[in-house]
Amino acid sequence: MINGTYRFSFTSKNPPNFKKIRNIVLWSLLGIFVLVGVLTSFYTVDDKQQAVVTTFGKVTDITEPGLHFKVPFGIQQAHKVDINVYQKIELGYVTNADGSTTTVDDESSMITGDYNIVNVDFFVEYKISDPVQYLFSSNDPALILKNLIQSQVRNVVGSSTVDAVLTDGKENIQLQVKELVSDILTEYDVGLTLIDVRIQDAEPPTIAVVEAFKAVETAKQNAEAVLNDAKAYQNAKLPEAEAQADKLLQNAEYLKQKRINEATEAVAMFNAMYEEYKQNPGITRSRMYYETISQILPDVKVFINTGDSNSMNMLLPLESIVGGN
Repeated sequence: MINGTYRFSFTSKNPPNFKKIRNIVLWSLLGIFVLVGVLTSFYTVDDKQQAVVTTFGKVTDITEPGLHFKVPFGIQQAHKVDINVYQKIELGYVTNADGSTTTVDDESSMITGDYNIVNVDFFVEYKISDPVQYLFSSNDPALILKNLIQSQVRNVVGSSTVDAVLTDGKENIQLQVKELVSDILTEYDVGLTLIDVRIQDAEPPTIAVVEAFKAVETAKQNAEAVLNDAKAYQNAKLPEAEAQADKLLQNAEYLKQKRINEATEAVAMFNAMYEEYKQNPGITRSRMYYETISQILPDVKVFINTGDSNSMNMLLPLESIVGGN
């Protein structure tokens, strides 16, 4: 105790080895550095992805699915992009987590070419076709595509009639929108490819108009049903009519051939008779005369003159000689 104050003094036999501590720290940092370098030198690309590799921010490679090496510590970076995945855009509605949908009036309400208001919902599918353009040509390619589709949808619907939008013109509208958007995407080249554009729903804004268009659609369906029934009746009756016509043709062909055969037979008979006539003209004339008389006058009585031309001697009746009555 000195002047009322206690002083304590400690003496260390082994003072700290700062050099050793420094080496330990340095080796630890080096180990951490190497470990971080090893862990950040490899990356894996899934089977539906491609990776765009940049070196100091410049694109130097595009890698396919698998395990790959890159220079660590941010010198090289791998930006993975879902290439072989169909992605969707919903226009006019939003699908909730529970599967229900919520209408987005600002996107679905449109004016047709004949100044009617309709609510049209579109479902769009697209995929990334160029990962480099997708990553670096614009800030948000998906938003650009959505705005582009919405613009072209309003353009096409605005040039269509309300009947076409609500009934039988949907397929044509979808095709026009897809062609227009695809052409613009090719021109702008934001790395996206449009796969499909479909109208999910199209309806007028009031219940009365909805019912009217439902009645129109029902009438069209009934007309199609009647047309199908008529075609079915035609298909059922046409073979029967064709069979009957074929039967008539065959019968006519048979009668034709029969007449030809009869005419040929008559010609042959006439030629034969003519040959006989040339050999014995007198006898043939007499025979033909008697045959004709017997056909014209079947009940005539025949008398045979047995004398000269001035004699009246005749043999009567001839039937008793030939055994007739």
